Amino acid sequence: MTEKILITSALPYANGPLHFGHIAGAYLPGDCYARFQRLLKNDVLYICGSDEYGIAITLSAELAKRTPKEHVDIFHQIIKDLFAKLNFSFDHYSRTTWPGHNETVCQYFKDLLDNGYIEERITNQLYSEVDAKFLADRYVVGECPRCGYTNARGDECPECGASYDATDLKNPRSRLTKAPLILKPTKHWFLLLDKFKEKLTQWLNTKNWKPNVLNFIKGYVQELHPRAITRDSSWGIPVPLPNTEGKVLYVWFDAPIGYISATKEWALLKGDPEAWKKYWLDTSTKLINFIGKDNIPFHGAIFPAMTLGQNQPYKIVDELPANEFYKLEGRQFSKSDGWYIDLEDFFTKYTADQIRYVIAANAPETADSEFTWKDFQMRCNGELLGKYGNFVNRVLVFAQQHCEGRVPAANNLQQIDQQFLNQITTLVTQAYHHYQAFKLRAASQTIVELAQAGNVYFDQKRPWSDAKSPSTRESMENTIACCLECLKALALISSPIIPSTAQKIWQMLGFESTLEQQEWSKVASTPLKSGQKLEKPFILFQRIEDKQIQQEVEKLHNMTSNTTQEAPKLAPLKPLIDIDEVRKVDLRVGVILKAEAVPKSKKLLQLRVDLGFEQRTIVAGISQAYPPESLIGKRIVVVANLKPATLMGVESQGMVLAGSLEATLELPMLNNLPPGSIVS
Repeated sequence: MTEKILITSALPYANGPLHFGHIAGAYLPGDCYARFQRLLKNDVLYICGSDEYGIAITLSAELAKRTPKEHVDIFHQIIKDLFAKLNFSFDHYSRTTWPGHNETVCQYFKDLLDNGYIEERITNQLYSEVDAKFLADRYVVGECPRCGYTNARGDECPECGASYDATDLKNPRSRLTKAPLILKPTKHWFLLLDKFKEKLTQWLNTKNWKPNVLNFIKGYVQELHPRAITRDSSWGIPVPLPNTEGKVLYVWFDAPIGYISATKEWALLKGDPEAWKKYWLDTSTKLINFIGKDNIPFHGAIFPAMTLGQNQPYKIVDELPANEFYKLEGRQFSKSDGWYIDLEDFFTKYTADQIRYVIAANAPETADSEFTWKDFQMRCNGELLGKYGNFVNRVLVFAQQHCEGRVPAANNLQQIDQQFLNQITTLVTQAYHHYQAFKLRAASQTIVELAQAGNVYFDQKRPWSDAKSPSTRESMENTIACCLECLKALALISSPIIPSTAQKIWQMLGFESTLEQQEWSKVASTPLKSGQKLEKPFILFQRIEDKQIQQEVEKLHNMTSNTTQEAPKLAPLKPLIDIDEVRKVDLRVGVILKAEAVPKSKKLLQLRVDLGFEQRTIVAGISQAYPPESLIGKRIVVVANLKPATLMGVESQGMVLAGSLEATLELPMLNNLPPGSIVS
């Protein structure tokens, strides 16, 4: 039975170019899944688009001396071009500045307002009398309310790591004009998210998502509270109410609605304006949101809540295969730090299928993973070239030389031949289940396993020996017939990940059709026709030499050197103390039982820690280095005799020890000591 499947990938923010870390999180997994489901002949619609509003864009545009629209126009095109180079198969790629998006977002707002889920409130916000406008936190600097650092940002302090509201800053001033700021009352609208707790909890109890996603969301829902959905700005979707000039909707509110508005635009462009409804208003539709882990709260709680408050029965996400972070040589991708890959240069040397395969093989599905140049070389040379490409080439070259360039007939198969054909069927079935379960890593491993199985079979059968005698020719032809079946299967199961290469194999097997338009089950079960003419083979992948990789690594480190203004700033050594003072500090091993974000804080986590003799709540500024779900069960070092302190409204009964260097933070963790053990 045909399924109706609506697939979305998180809307990329049009405030800069994307990197492979983004691709690994939300886009390659979405594209591979869409390609796979089309092979199953399901009714697939794959939607994405650029997210183009928000204060971050206005700030970047001002610094670049562009209007926000000029700014997003540039990066919308850059992002689209990258997706095209990577051969992504979106059915439609939209943008949130198209007029239909405004209309859809305003309807969402009105339904929530009419149904009692939005409340108007007066709050004090920072105002510049010089500029005659309210300033968002990204435009604000001032004195940290915790450590006194004089150039703290509007949401957090880079010196001590504290998180706070911009209104907590002392002596706040404009980041751009340096003008002093005052507190001034202003009207804003709040989404009453706490009203959705019960409905969301019941809904989540029906889901069988990845544990790291589901556990995080269930905890997050319990902490839902009213959240402002408007801000003072000229760039964004205006609040659809009278006398609200200068008020726009927060970008986090309008962006996920972009999935619906993009589908409406797709319907308009295909000449059927109502076509979007058969996906979004049909309960039989299966909706999958592909996202990175930083988007889990919005797609797993906030947007579903917004949708539950609508008058129209919009689909709510069925599957949320969120991925972890994908790093570059052990560090986060960062253009400002020079730690990135120049993609323009990359695609002059390497193919889209090479990077698609390598990202899939290292997909950060349950834990952070990374791209390294040596791993890229190893996988391209050892797996794509050495196993996959080598098998394709040796079989097709042999068939040209000894089978007149045609598919030979298979007669009187031996046990080894039948066992090989059974192995092919098994691996195709495994690949099918891996794709269904969003397991790209496992699917890529199955591709290599199938290619290697073909190489082993080819070597065991020694067709070059059988070709020497008429009496053994039938055995040789059986070998090549079975190997060609393996190539057909290899093209099929690799098509979602490396579609260009799979199509080349399909054509070399003599097909004039397009592989991605075929049906998985028919390709898998229909044998090649004996006598079918094979195309002349050609090399699929080029070897990547050591010198080339060495140059890439040197280039990466040189870019870092060129962008680094100074050596890492190390904190000065504190005054010397004697051993008696050290003994006053009681360090204990603690096991983290529960971890969740502190509301309104970007860095703080609220931990429930077992110290052996009791359990305590400890607040730690580690959320940007460790997602809450990754900490459950970890053994950490705790200052157990620190006086309690209240942080962001939560009493912290101790302190977690962590190492830090500028923006990098790392927890020292233990493996075996029981909770309560003394650390000395």
